[in-house]
Amino acid sequence: MKEKPRVLFLCTHNAARSQLAEALLRRHAGARFEAASAGIEPTEVHPLTRQVLDEIGVDASALRAKAVGEFLGKVAVHHAIIVCERAEDVCPRLYPFAIHTLHWPFADPQRTQGAAEAQLQAFRDTRDAIAAQVKAWLQEV
Repeated sequence: MKEKPRVLFLCTHNAARSQLAEALLRRHAGARFEAASAGIEPTEVHPLTRQVLDEIGVDASALRAKAVGEFLGKVAVHHAIIVCERAEDVCPRLYPFAIHTLHWPFADPQRTQGAAEAQLQAFRDTRDAIAAQVKAWLQEV
């Protein structure tokens, strides 16, 4: 049986943007790809990441923060997609582990200041922007 192409979303902490992208690719691509995410300096999945995915009916219970070392050099990565600017600084090290490397920098919703509702809205906006990018990319590949 042929292995599905793996898409690895990369970000600094693997707490928000890369987790959203992983979950949204699974939702919109079905079984077409193996979706994963990792961080250069992983922390933990942000609670608002889980909340905004739950709001749209995406099960986020299995998401966990992972280090890029769990993937690179150990599994084939067809598409490495960097979703934050800071992680981009270390991305030349991805070659030759990823066949294709894309850069989709999104603002970090964790950096939003202000009331809880403003923070939640930042996560929703990032989720929606990533969903739109994922859907557009799926039309191209």
